[in-house]
Amino acid sequence: MNQQSGNRVNVPEARAALDNMKFEIARELGINFKQGYNGDLSSRENGYVGGYMVKRLIEQAEKQMAGK
Repeated sequence: MNQQSGNRVNVPEARAALDNMKFEIARELGINFKQGYNGDLSSRENGYVGGYMVKRLIEQAEKQMAGK
């Protein structure tokens, strides 16, 4: 069975855009996200950022599929 890490970026060219999105969303949520180690943040705070990233990516995909 082939298991893949959930943190792997499938399109390496997208890494910078995803990182920018992560920091933008953290800023919007008032979470002090920084480059490198963020182990001082709670699981809840990290989860909020990841959850909003998924929400925004889904919204973007839906708009793209709708031709907007």
